[in-house]
Amino acid sequence: MGRLSGIKYRQIVKLLKKFGFEFYRQAAGSHEIWYNPTTKKYTTIPNHPGDMPEGTIRAILKQADIDIKEFMSKK
Repeated sequence: MGRLSGIKYRQIVKLLKKFGFEFYRQAAGSHEIWYNPTTKKYTTIPNHPGDMPEGTIRAILKQADIDIKEFMSKK
């Protein structure tokens, strides 16, 4: 297990809000689009129960242009 494992949807949303992201719209199925008006970046987040896979979290952070170390420091 990596350092990004064990994070749930609600925790990710809470942390993204700290980085200035806000809910933009509902996407296909259980996915949501979040937007940061300051950086003009979008990211897609799946709203699934349980822990988010580490690869999915890395993809969210890459889309959002957030450094993993910075993300973990806000956790």
